[in-house]
Amino acid sequence: MLADLARRDVVAFDLFGDLDLAGRVVTRGSLTALVDAALTEPPGEVVYGASFENHPALVERLAERHTLLGNPPETLRAVRDPRRLFSSPRVTFTPPVGGRWLSKPLRGGGGIRVRDWRGGQLPAGVFLQEYVDGLPCSAAAVGDGRDAVVLGLTEQLIGKFGVSGYRWCGNIVRPLPSALSEQAREICSRLAGAFGLRGLSGVDFIWDGERAWTLEVNPRPTASLEAIEAAYGIDVFDAHLRGCAGELPRVQPTRWGTAGKAVLFATEEVVVGELRGVRDIPHPGERIAAGRPICTIVTTAGDPLADLEQQAARLRAELRTEVAA
Repeated sequence: MLADLARRDVVAFDLFGDLDLAGRVVTRGSLTALVDAALTEPPGEVVYGASFENHPALVERLAERHTLLGNPPETLRAVRDPRRLFSSPRVTFTPPVGGRWLSKPLRGGGGIRVRDWRGGQLPAGVFLQEYVDGLPCSAAAVGDGRDAVVLGLTEQLIGKFGVSGYRWCGNIVRPLPSALSEQAREICSRLAGAFGLRGLSGVDFIWDGERAWTLEVNPRPTASLEAIEAAYGIDVFDAHLRGCAGELPRVQPTRWGTAGKAVLFATEEVVVGELRGVRDIPHPGERIAAGRPICTIVTTAGDPLADLEQQAARLRAELRTEVAA
């Protein structure tokens, strides 16, 4: 996604090496190995994505050779501390008395390993966050180190398209309450000023109908960007570069549409044939285990969720046909 949004020649260091990834592609099996490969390149500028926010030491290594177009390691360490967030549900590192709580990893993302807490002692690297019922959503914002502007607000898709529980699987751009938008802008601005956030970041919220509760901050480009760009015509990568340079970009949508993206996950092991009309395309013959992502679906339909569900059903039927054949 980032390589597509950049609209320029890039070297892409990627865990999957998907078929539609343009430019020169370097594929390795871990984030550490990707950084090792990047350090063999001539000095240049580097943009990092998920889940480097959980690995500030790797970002520090990148910065030894390359110019970071994003937040430095010390910012990652600070803003990823759940105890320091504004307007957030209560958090604790010791078993509480009463209430409903979620068990979450400190180094987490995408809802992976987020569970309802059933009691007992907390293992190392895990904290509890008080459960808030409401609409899961996220803001994509650009900071200049002092302030931030919101590029778009999306509804998050959770526990669909082949995953369950609290696992993230996509984003929908469609009209959301104006009160939510106003609170999201204020929170993103405060976070940028407090932590010195530069460039693109994502803030995850729960909207309870009156208040936006901050769940976590992802201080790097987020997965919602291609849906936001498709809906509003904003050059999100240019906005990122401006923010990294200390300039607060002017957000001027060229249209007001709807859009959505969903990651389709395998519910059983599949061997992929030739997929069309999708993104993040696996190589034909690639074996994908249950629970792993297959591809990404993007839509600009008026009812994005319904269209994504239709596309997902079609793709699953094609995959079943491939397996049966």
